[in-house]
Amino acid sequence: MPLYQGAKQHMSQSFKYDYRSDTVTQPCDGMRTAMMNAPVGDDVFGDDPSVKRLEAIAAEMLSKDTAMFVPSGTQSNLTALMAHCGRGEEYISGANAHCYLWEAGGAAVLGSIQPCPIPNEADGTIPLEKIKAAIKPDDPHMAMTKLLALENTIAGQPLTIDYMKAATDTARDHNLNTHLDGARGFNAAAALKQDISAVAAPFDTISICLSKGLGAPVGSVLVGEKELIERARRVRKMLGGGMRQAGILAAAGLYALEHNINRLQDDHLHAKRLGDAFTKHDQIELVSCHTNIVIINPVAEISDAFMKHLNSNGVGTVGFYGNVRLVTHLDVDESAINATIDIVDRFFS
Repeated sequence: MPLYQGAKQHMSQSFKYDYRSDTVTQPCDGMRTAMMNAPVGDDVFGDDPSVKRLEAIAAEMLSKDTAMFVPSGTQSNLTALMAHCGRGEEYISGANAHCYLWEAGGAAVLGSIQPCPIPNEADGTIPLEKIKAAIKPDDPHMAMTKLLALENTIAGQPLTIDYMKAATDTARDHNLNTHLDGARGFNAAAALKQDISAVAAPFDTISICLSKGLGAPVGSVLVGEKELIERARRVRKMLGGGMRQAGILAAAGLYALEHNINRLQDDHLHAKRLGDAFTKHDQIELVSCHTNIVIINPVAEISDAFMKHLNSNGVGTVGFYGNVRLVTHLDVDESAINATIDIVDRFFS
């Protein structure tokens, strides 16, 4: 199975039980009403009240100076990288990090920024000694290392508060800035039983996705120190991310922050139930089950037949690093989990 096998193979297919990602959620009636009634202005001129409110609330929740609303998580990470690093400079990240692996090389193509990927450990961390070893000396032959970029959660695994502090302390000891791809940062906070501000605390900038577990149809916020966000705002305009009556979209993000954070624990419990159900069958290896992401590996002898069985019974998944990934979200309720477990069990009966 390819590294990531997702949207292309399923473009024309809908699933009754859709675990391809937590980005597939539909806005609820309350969110649609909030969008319809949102007060709006022109955000490029800085006068959209719904966008300004979203940015203020996000900054307050993460205990940072300010925030910027952007169309996507990819653009949020890219604006951060370009705010931190200039042409020919370098950022360090995990080799499995979204900002390195899954964003079409945007930092290199659009920012002329050199990535320095380091293999992630099984728990998602990057060893501190490898971070230190990757930081370049002040040598004109080498790119200048400017930034450490971490991700939390990564493949569903939450990085601990202690690890994030140790990693960012290491970065600052070497005069590096720090960025967190917190696309699923609220999932990390829920798993760690911490406030999101504790997850964000060690970082200069943090990207939070509103359209994953929080259920908005589109959008992310980049949160951080005022000077960096001002630079990122200029980059956002350069990248075409300046939107006009964006309050219609920001209203969905506000609704998500107000209504869909506490229920993330439900997604985690549903994922745990799926993980436990897969472990009953010897021919399926449970590779990872953290927060709202379950990764399995059916043995080669049954893999094709098993995946066809899931597909024909309306269970949507994606291939992920040669394995199979299922992501729980607010459109997957207890009855869907029960039905999915029954579908899996029927294959083996």
